[in-house]
Amino acid sequence: MTVLTMKELAFIEDEIRAEEIIAKTMNWCATQCKDQELRKTLEDMAEGHQLKIAKLSQYFNRTNNI
Repeated sequence: MTVLTMKELAFIEDEIRAEEIIAKTMNWCATQCKDQELRKTLEDMAEGHQLKIAKLSQYFNRTNNI
């Protein structure tokens, strides 16, 4: 198991929060979009950010706090 410093843990938490905001914003933009192709692109991009959130969260959960 990996042991992270408090600074590293805070960085990971910040990354997770940022990815959540980006994904939510892209999903909101997609709901406002009348162009179906652009809507699909935004939804796909948002999904990519949601998958990144899951990966970051899994990594975070596998580590030991100090």
